[in-house]
Amino acid sequence: MTTVRWRADEDAMALERGTPGFDAVFAAEYRRLVRSLTLISGDREVAADCVADAFERAYVRWHRIGQLEDPVGWIRRVAINRAIDVQRRSGVKQRALGILAGRAQTQAPSDTRLTEATAFLDSEVASAFGGLTTQQRAVVALHYLDDLAVIEVARALRISEGAVKYHLHQARNNLRTALDAPEVGGQDS
Repeated sequence: MTTVRWRADEDAMALERGTPGFDAVFAAEYRRLVRSLTLISGDREVAADCVADAFERAYVRWHRIGQLEDPVGWIRRVAINRAIDVQRRSGVKQRALGILAGRAQTQAPSDTRLTEATAFLDSEVASAFGGLTTQQRAVVALHYLDDLAVIEVARALRISEGAVKYHLHQARNNLRTALDAPEVGGQDS
């Protein structure tokens, strides 16, 4: 049997009392967050791990997180931060291995490929999406897939609304170029 020690007595007390609302949030948001993080990270397993880590952190602190105006936003932010950390570590590891092997890689593999989790995309779109920067994938996934407004994406990523609009614009241009699609009139959301 494993014994778990909590960092604060109040966290342990919250777990003993149960987590009203947590189960409902988990059931309603887990799949959607994994889907979004899959597009951001390019790897469904990494996405699922990051979302699970975020929910685990929220569970332990639910007596505080559950009181927030947007607990899902907190969970999303933690998951995105974790995914970015994983990508950074993976990139550093891949470059170090490349240097040791006598050939440095210039890019982490997760930036150029998407896994089977994005099977709903055809290969041309998946390839084009994989060519976006992590920040561009994040704003596109949150804005279009999670249907968040620009201001909500800005809050989730802790960047300005202008930065969200810029990354959306750049992502659309990059996708348009990669897919050789003619420019469509209209303004950025």
